[in-house]
Amino acid sequence: MPHAQPPIETAGIRVTAPARVAAGLKSVLKAAEFTYKEPGLVRGVAALSHLNQLDGIDCPGCAWPDPDRDRALNEYCENGVKAIAEEATAKRSAPEFFRSWSVSELSRQSDYWLGHQGRLTYPMVLRTGRDHYEPISWEGAFTMIAGELNALRTPDQAVFYTSGRTSNEAAFLYQLFVRQFGTNNLPDCSNMCHESSSGLALKEAIGVGKGTVTLKDFELADTILIIGQNPGTNHPRMLATLQRAARRGATIVSVNPVAEVGLTRFKHPKDVLHLFGPGTKIAKHFVRVRLSGDLAFFKGLCKEILEEEVKRPGEVINRAFIEQKTSGFEEFRAAIAAVSWDELVEQSGISRSQIREIAEVVMQSKGMIACWAMGLTQQRQAVATIQELVNVMLLGGHTGRPGAGVCPVRGHSNVQGDRTMGIWERMPDSFLDKLRDVLGFQPPRKHGWDVVESIKAMHRDEAKVFFAMGGNFLSATPDTEFTAKALSHCNLTVHVSTKLNRAHLVTGNQV
Repeated sequence: MPHAQPPIETAGIRVTAPARVAAGLKSVLKAAEFTYKEPGLVRGVAALSHLNQLDGIDCPGCAWPDPDRDRALNEYCENGVKAIAEEATAKRSAPEFFRSWSVSELSRQSDYWLGHQGRLTYPMVLRTGRDHYEPISWEGAFTMIAGELNALRTPDQAVFYTSGRTSNEAAFLYQLFVRQFGTNNLPDCSNMCHESSSGLALKEAIGVGKGTVTLKDFELADTILIIGQNPGTNHPRMLATLQRAARRGATIVSVNPVAEVGLTRFKHPKDVLHLFGPGTKIAKHFVRVRLSGDLAFFKGLCKEILEEEVKRPGEVINRAFIEQKTSGFEEFRAAIAAVSWDELVEQSGISRSQIREIAEVVMQSKGMIACWAMGLTQQRQAVATIQELVNVMLLGGHTGRPGAGVCPVRGHSNVQGDRTMGIWERMPDSFLDKLRDVLGFQPPRKHGWDVVESIKAMHRDEAKVFFAMGGNFLSATPDTEFTAKALSHCNLTVHVSTKLNRAHLVTGNQV
């Protein structure tokens, strides 16, 4: 039986002192190493020359945006180099590879090993009862898939998953095929990251489920909150933006249980004159909250600010903004007043004095940006936590003006673009009406299943075909073993992929 979980590997693990500075010369050398090992220098440099260029391709490495203009020739970071090197690798997983390796044997390898066996070169099929993938012609693959789809009792017995690896153009055609087939079962990877929290929280709080700032705003803000995220590892190009802000005197506050090295000091790899210096100090304050203590911390900030407003009426909060642009202020103030300081300190893990210290920074700010990532969105109380952070912003009127607003660092360009292209199980009628009017067919109106609902439907035998446009559905979902059992209930699982991953090894009856 193939393993749904990767093997536990402990060999080579060492515990060392944390690094003192992020990036610098080491990141340049690592980027060169990955380029040389995977695609080779000539092929790698050619691919990188198109990365994040106006007439090129967007980096699959992270979600940090590109400048509107004046882009550098090397508009990428070490992560971007690694991502492109992996995609442009010269290694190949040809049919001979699958003759040598059974599915059971492959499932006992690490995810890293699977991903580094090279690009798939031919359509492959795992037939019922077999343990080796075999080559199949494109015509044979299309016939098999079409046969299973057409045999379904209803189109709603099929699930069509989309990952962030899907281009916007492919996403539009994909959703068009799915809706012409007759279902809105279009779960996608954003169901599992920010949508369940950032999207919902922001839509309820400010009316839009996305960020409200651009890169230009980071040049104007005097305060930047970095919450539940590690830019040095997850989106290193953000560090260049933060470095510029720190150098001009902006106050950067890190709210995270761990003091990440990227927010301690940073050496920009392109800043040759400073490669051998100590690096730029990024964050001035490190608020090391307890796990899931962010909600209590933000309530503490609100409580400090509101108590100071009582002492200095009209001098602390943006009363005009609150009266003109918000609702429910009196109820909010009463709710905050009802929470005790002892409770907030205990739940946040932050002393009253440090809460006061950060509240002073917030109260003095004329333009504040709040950034967060999945360290905030993946909490049990994520929606309430993000909405409390929005309340901190609204008290000072820090939204809807230059140098201020919310910035959930979420979604690669194609993840965000997928929604615009129609990849959503609950697209509004206005979009579906446009499909009807322009393309001449009646799209289904019944809402489809998201990721969690799709997994449950497969478990109940209500979904019989699972089709994945890229990604690693098995490992990306919250409960790996439950997902593996769900997939095994399907008659057919289909993966459109360029490289091998664990989702290809735990399958339906055929794949």
